[in-house]
Amino acid sequence: MEVVILEDTQQIGTVAADAIEALLTSKPTAVLGLATGSSPLAIYDELVARQQAGRISFSQARGFTLDEYVGLPADHPERYRNVIDTVFVSRVDFAPGAVAGPDGLAADIPAACAEYEEAISAAGGVDLQILGIGTDGHIGFNEPGSSLASRTRIKTLTRQTRVDNARFFDGDVDRVPTHCLTQGLGTIMAARHVILVATGRNKAEAVHHLAEGPVSAMWPATVLQHHPHVTVLLDGAAARRLQLAEYYRETYRSKPGWQGI
Repeated sequence: MEVVILEDTQQIGTVAADAIEALLTSKPTAVLGLATGSSPLAIYDELVARQQAGRISFSQARGFTLDEYVGLPADHPERYRNVIDTVFVSRVDFAPGAVAGPDGLAADIPAACAEYEEAISAAGGVDLQILGIGTDGHIGFNEPGSSLASRTRIKTLTRQTRVDNARFFDGDVDRVPTHCLTQGLGTIMAARHVILVATGRNKAEAVHHLAEGPVSAMWPATVLQHHPHVTVLLDGAAARRLQLAEYYRETYRSKPGWQGI
């Protein structure tokens, strides 16, 4: 796991976009794992700017989203399929139908989850997965206590996650759905490169456990310690509890320019 502490969200967006640009240059048919929430927005804005400038293209790429609320109407603005379209997919040149997500309106939820796993596998697996992290250490919607080997499935959201997400529902936690579909921790771990972004003081404890704590289902993101290629991009506030913060900064400053992330 490489921990990179940067100045601000703009710099985080630039560093992550550099990695994605390098991937698309070497593999135009790359498969991207796309997260929603506030953490990846700077990455998406930077990728949009580069695509519009002609530096990169998503025309041959594929995308799979991490998760979806269960039961939100297809036209609901907070349905994650609509959110990712708004903040990223519709702003670049993905081919129609190139980005898929779990079906939170499926009549047969277990079958829909199995089909989603099969679709990711049929596409060749995810080359680069973008992640955020919850204040309780969840990634995707894998809440504390999730199986470290889990695959796409239905989950019940914790009260804390619903409180955290109430800002997207006019501050009303009762409007936040109770259930979701999410890629499992095992599914996420199958991605070839994971870029996790965390900013702000409220993520500091989760980041501390992620990078320096024991691997535990109580802090689901800690499973990433077993992944061979994880990059954690932080601002100073999110890094404030890291015991090895100065070492991480020194390591990043000393990296060979050709190495990337």
